[in-house]
Amino acid sequence: MATNTILTGDRPTGKLHIGHYLGSLKNRVKLQNEGKYKMHIMIADMQALTDNARNPEKVRNSLVQVALDYLSVGIDPEKTNILVQSQISALNELTMYYLDLVSVSRLERNPTVKSEIQQKAFGQSIPAGFLAYPVSQAADITAFKADTVPVGDDQEPMLEQTREVVRTFNSTYGKDVLVEPKGVFPPKGQGRLPGIDGNAKMSKSLGNCIYLSDTADDVTKKVMSMYTDPDHIHVEDPGKIEGNTVFTYLDAFATDTDKVAELKEQYQAGGLGDVKVKRYLNDVLQDLLDPIRKRRAVYEEDIPGVYAMLKKGSDDANEIANQTLDEVRDAIGVNYFK
Repeated sequence: MATNTILTGDRPTGKLHIGHYLGSLKNRVKLQNEGKYKMHIMIADMQALTDNARNPEKVRNSLVQVALDYLSVGIDPEKTNILVQSQISALNELTMYYLDLVSVSRLERNPTVKSEIQQKAFGQSIPAGFLAYPVSQAADITAFKADTVPVGDDQEPMLEQTREVVRTFNSTYGKDVLVEPKGVFPPKGQGRLPGIDGNAKMSKSLGNCIYLSDTADDVTKKVMSMYTDPDHIHVEDPGKIEGNTVFTYLDAFATDTDKVAELKEQYQAGGLGDVKVKRYLNDVLQDLLDPIRKRRAVYEEDIPGVYAMLKKGSDDANEIANQTLDEVRDAIGVNYFK
């Protein structure tokens, strides 16, 4: 029987890539199959709209793609509740109540928000919804009384803001209605996967991704174009593995660690060409992605069935979130007609 509740999710702004698989999806499947948790995975379309409000088609079109990615990697709707954020109306009301407990200056100090505002170059035109999205996330987490939230290291400030909301709410209204969540972080040393161009971040917006849904040919082309050691011009030249994207990917995805160690030794000594290493990486990634592609193809044959799954997950989530909202209203004292 599940003893803990997990909430996690993704913004639907495009198909998911192997960086998502390494950083979160692989672990979600593991947690799901352990059977220790009640898992909710949210497709956070409202959060995606905070910086895509004038391009809603991007969000709408990505919704089913993200759902297909979930199903193809092994997220099982019989074990995990997959829901759509905008379909859970209680989240909006919870967000409003929580906003009254958080100052603008506190939101502006959130390191993750500050970093993302800089990355997105909003200047003085920061959408209010974007600035306040940590409060919306607090509503997401607390609505399901999630005590466990798998996140990347860069999301710890968001979790801390949620914990602050929980503590402030419970102390202000004198009832322990909300649950403080703890984070589950990636293993040490398992950092963000770099892009195939050597950029420190694999990003949809930078176009340097290998997507879970890429064809075998697409994967091969991308692997063969990957950034390596720019000074490794001739096969006989000694090569560097530090900062070499191909070896970074092999460390992340290859299961034969002895083979990888052997390739590293040969590459550093000289006498091993980039093409040979890339071909091995291509084999590794094709082995990983082939079953994912096959599962995706099955689900793509029944897109109405995917939407039906999302609706059921959202309906189930509404029951839970409405119960929490009712408790929150009771604590504040606004259940006037109850």
